[in-house]
Amino acid sequence: MERKDFALAFLVVTIWGGNLIVIKLGLNDVPPMLLAALRYIFTALPAIAFIKPPRLEWRYTIAYGMTIGFGQFSCLFYAMYIGMPAGLSSILLQTQAFFTIFFAAFFFREKLEARQMIGLVTALLGLFLIGGIKSPAGIPPVSFTAFALTMAAAAFWGLSNIVVRMAAKHTASRGEKLNTLSLVAWSSLVPPLPLLGLAVLMDTPRELIGAVAHMNRVSLFAILYLAYLGTIFGSSRWSGLLAKYPVGKVAPFSLLTPLTSLVMARFILGEELSLHQYLGSMVVLLGLWIVNFNGRLKREGQVQPGRGERTST
Repeated sequence: MERKDFALAFLVVTIWGGNLIVIKLGLNDVPPMLLAALRYIFTALPAIAFIKPPRLEWRYTIAYGMTIGFGQFSCLFYAMYIGMPAGLSSILLQTQAFFTIFFAAFFFREKLEARQMIGLVTALLGLFLIGGIKSPAGIPPVSFTAFALTMAAAAFWGLSNIVVRMAAKHTASRGEKLNTLSLVAWSSLVPPLPLLGLAVLMDTPRELIGAVAHMNRVSLFAILYLAYLGTIFGSSRWSGLLAKYPVGKVAPFSLLTPLTSLVMARFILGEELSLHQYLGSMVVLLGLWIVNFNGRLKREGQVQPGRGERTST
């Protein structure tokens, strides 16, 4: 990989690692569902003026918007609103890989391999260390509700991966390649309405209008960061790297995302995790490594460029 592309890959995963940090900052002054809705409004409105709609049936675009946008981020934003630490959120979200495996087995009849089961058991041990052991004094425990919502967010992310695979197969049947950036941009039109509906159920319209009217610079920065850096820039640059290099050279960088989140959460937000939470995070990442990065990945380095595209958190 060329040096400039190596630096670009590191920049993208660092930006993605910062997504959870700026979400936490934005939630200090903006209700969670409103913040999520504004993120997608800012993503969609400028982008669709320059990006053509994906050459797909609209059901794929709507399904993707409902899973990755409404499902994932309604759960994630509320989990973080009620206390889920940003650093731990970044780790737990990576379990989307396991949800994707199980959904693929259900929808595509793909067989589960032994290494996948070993990786899953390893990750489950890490999850137990994170959420199943009482935290020592001075370190906030992770509530069951926040933990469950974050895992639900990971499940919705996994389901969105299945939608992307279905959409890719649909376009491939016409001899075309799925434009993931177009899918991300136009699917961003889907989440705002249901997210605003939830916002109205959780807060009064007056409170929501007041939150927008008195939005501070930090909250505005969080929205712009999530919309333009995390989504538009991050997704497009990542897809570009996957189109240029074998997936085996690019995909391993994604494991740096939760690690950068943990570091930034510690120094920017002052989040302090217990020893068993740090240990659990490393065990989860070990489980993900077992599933994704073995000899099979080296063989998959010869697949067609663009396989394995992913969107940001």
